[in-house]
Amino acid sequence: MKNKDFSLSRRRLLVGAAALGGGAFFGVHAGQAQAASFNLLNVSYDPTRELYADVDKAFANVWHQAHPGDSVTVKTAHGGSGAQARSVLEGVPADVVTLGLAYDIDLLAQKGLIAPDWQTRLPHNSTPYTSTIVFLVRKGNPKNIKDWPDLVRDGVQVITPNPKTSGGARWNYLAAWGWALHQHNGSEDAAKTYLKILFKHVPVLDTGARGATNSFVQRHLGDVLLAWEDEALMAARDIGPDQFDIVVPSQTILAEPPVSLVDKNVKAHGTEAVAKAYLEFLFSPEGQKIGAKHYFRPVDPAVLAEYGQVFPNVETFDVASLGGWTKLQKDHFSNGGIFDSLYR
Repeated sequence: MKNKDFSLSRRRLLVGAAALGGGAFFGVHAGQAQAASFNLLNVSYDPTRELYADVDKAFANVWHQAHPGDSVTVKTAHGGSGAQARSVLEGVPADVVTLGLAYDIDLLAQKGLIAPDWQTRLPHNSTPYTSTIVFLVRKGNPKNIKDWPDLVRDGVQVITPNPKTSGGARWNYLAAWGWALHQHNGSEDAAKTYLKILFKHVPVLDTGARGATNSFVQRHLGDVLLAWEDEALMAARDIGPDQFDIVVPSQTILAEPPVSLVDKNVKAHGTEAVAKAYLEFLFSPEGQKIGAKHYFRPVDPAVLAEYGQVFPNVETFDVASLGGWTKLQKDHFSNGGIFDSLYR
């Protein structure tokens, strides 16, 4: 990815408070400078297609308002979170990554593409929006699915993607795992038994969350979709308000999909300042409202309150309570791990 030769050290950059809804990005300041053209690549996970289509346009407009001579083009690539992380490792020239879980960004940090302290560089552990895992069912809920035990009843087919390639699938898996642990006083044997039965009810494993949604919504496979809340709300409200209902289980997981710039790449591309600004835009009031519009839960309390009618209260547990991503990845999703033993 090439940009015009341009020394950012010779210009001082500002996205004005009026344009951003308050505050400058990453402490850069205004000044007169030669116009520049920037191209950014955001490598993202599956369910964010509509979200970043709006974010990319809004950010380009905000940057142009603050720097009238500049042009910014942002392109976003989508896929299963794990597969997307591997693509960046293999050379896809991402300026920023907005992935489904912290482990996938940690992997890039371990390989030297991203600074080890990436999660401390932005608010809320570099997580601009949260979500959770819910059930999407056919209109009227014909199989009377209300909670996790109903997923393993005879005659119920469950749609969920592959945890080896999809971050959303790992959230689905861990939501079920955590619920089972809590039901059985922390017994991993009981949780394994539940997950093994659950995956016998899964007829197909798509590679990403959006593929699983398409299997359920468009191909009419299965009776219930385990889904990011934003995917379920989009299907129930926008795609088929007369076709689907959402069931919120008694307990589920707090999904925290984080973001980071890819340090090695932005330095090579000359895009570090604009990439930082792009990520901080996600935390601005405008960026938070775009997230809420696409059914991602804002981390800004004021914006969350504004959209409170969209997001029901849910009882959640987090990844840390299950041991953290490093342990979970090794124990469950590595080759020969618990998932492989259950799905053999």
